[in-house]
Amino acid sequence: MTSRVYSRESENWVAPRATSPLHAVVPIPGSKSLTNRELVLAALSDRPSVIHRPLRSRDSSLMMDALGQLGVECRDSLGGGSDTLLVTPAELTGGVTIDCGLAGTVMRFVPPIAALANGSVTFDGDDGARLRPMATTIDSLRKLGVEVDDDGRGTLPFTVRGTGHVVGGDISIDASQSSQFVSGLLLAGARFINGLTLRHTGEHLPSLPHIEMTIACLRARGVTVAEPERGVWRVEPGPISGIDVNMEPDLSNAAPFLAAALIAGGTVTIPHWPRTTTQVGDDLGGYFEDFGAVVTRDERGLTVDGGPGIRGGQPIHGVNLDLSTGGELAPALIALAALAATPSTFTGIAHLRGHETDRLRALVTEINRLGGRATELPDGVHLEPTTLHGGAWQSYHDHRMATAGAMIGLAVDGVEVDNIGTTAKTLPEFPAMWTGMLGS
Repeated sequence: MTSRVYSRESENWVAPRATSPLHAVVPIPGSKSLTNRELVLAALSDRPSVIHRPLRSRDSSLMMDALGQLGVECRDSLGGGSDTLLVTPAELTGGVTIDCGLAGTVMRFVPPIAALANGSVTFDGDDGARLRPMATTIDSLRKLGVEVDDDGRGTLPFTVRGTGHVVGGDISIDASQSSQFVSGLLLAGARFINGLTLRHTGEHLPSLPHIEMTIACLRARGVTVAEPERGVWRVEPGPISGIDVNMEPDLSNAAPFLAAALIAGGTVTIPHWPRTTTQVGDDLGGYFEDFGAVVTRDERGLTVDGGPGIRGGQPIHGVNLDLSTGGELAPALIALAALAATPSTFTGIAHLRGHETDRLRALVTEINRLGGRATELPDGVHLEPTTLHGGAWQSYHDHRMATAGAMIGLAVDGVEVDNIGTTAKTLPEFPAMWTGMLGS
C-alpha cells in the first residue's frame, strides 16, 4: 500500500511513503554497463552479434544511435522480439554529429571508434554533458596520432578527424577522474594496427571493476588482453569475434529497491542475480548487511530482509565504507545512511564530482534541504543522524539522484522529486516499478 501517488498536475513526483512491510520480487532489466560495452564490441566485430535482454534506456538508445550514425546496424532480431538485438558491423563512415546526451559511455567509448571511421565525427550532448571531464579522451587520441578539434576546452563539443585507421602503440594517461577513459581505449585497441599498451599514471584509479568488466567482455570475444603490472594493460591487435551475449540484470539499478526493505521493512528479492559477475553491484549484499539487513542468495536470486524496517521502529545502523571500486552505488547508500540512527562516512568517491552532476555536492545539498546533517569531505560524505522532513528534492537531471530522493520518500512524507523522468537514462520503468514494489 502507498500513501502518495504521482501528481500529473505537477512537474514534481511526490515520492510514495511506505505504509506496510514489503514482500516484493522485482525483476531488473539488463545492465547498462554491459549493454553498452557489448554494443561497442559488436560494432567492431568480424561478423554480426546477437545481444539477448539488452537494457532499453536512454543511454543504450544513444549508444545504438551513435553506432548507427557511423554505419553499424542495430535492430531487433527477427523472431527474437524486442528482447533481442542483432548488431551488424560495417565499414565505419564519418561526416556525422553524434548526440551523447548525458551518457559517459557514449562520450568516452565512441570517440576511439570514430577515429577508425573515414571522415570527421562531431560529438556533443546535453548542457550537463559539456561540464563532464573529457580532456583525457581527447589527449589520448592525440597521443595515438588522431586529430581532434576542441578549441582547447577539454570538454564537449569536439570533432574527431577519422582516417579509417589508428596506428596504436604505447601511451600513458591519467584516468583518475573516470575508469571510462581506460575502458574506451581498451574496447577499440584490438582494431589499432599495433594494438594498444596503455599505462595509467595517476595515483588513484576509480571503479577498477569496470575495467575488469571491459577486459572480460574483450576476452569473451577472443581478444588477447594482458595486465603485465598494476595499471598497465596490453591489447593485442586482431579480430573481435561476433558472438551471442546474454545480459545480466543491472545490479546497480537494484540498489534502491533492495534498500527499500530496510526502510519499509519486509523483503525485496531481485531474481536472476548472477552467481559470478564483474558488476560492482554484486557488493550490495555485504553493504546492506553492514546496515543491519539479513541478505540471502539462493535459487530465487538475492533477497534483502529488513525486518520491521524504519517504518516498524527498527533503526538502521550507520556505516563506514570506502566506495572507490563502486562509486555508482554511493547515491543509494548515502540516501539510506541519511535515515540511519548513527553516523556514517563514505570515502573514495571524489570522482563522483565529474558524473552526471557533482554528486557529492548534490547529495549533501538535498539531504540538508530536508533537515539532514551531511558534510562534504575531500573524497566523500559524512552524515550525522537527525530527523528529516518533507520538501523539494532536486534531481539535477541525474538518474541516481532521482532514485535517492524516492528512497528517502519511503520514510518521510512529502518528498517531491523533480524530473523523475530522468531515471529513463538507465531505468525508464522506475516510477512504475517503485509503486509496483510497494503494492506487491
